Amino acid sequence: MPGAASRRRCLKAFGGRIGARGPVRQATEIHIRVALINRAKALGTAEIVRMA
Repeated sequence: MPGAASRRRCLKAFGGRIGARGPVRQATEIHIRVALINRAKALGTAEIVRMA
């Protein structure tokens, strides 16, 4: 499980600052960033398939 520092680093990969000004839009922007990170992680995770 990654620590808080690595999570912040992942969020910074999509831009160091939050562009939205309002709190609702900031929350939405963060949710979108987290969804992108989760999708990228899912694509990079190997699927284990049992043979035979």
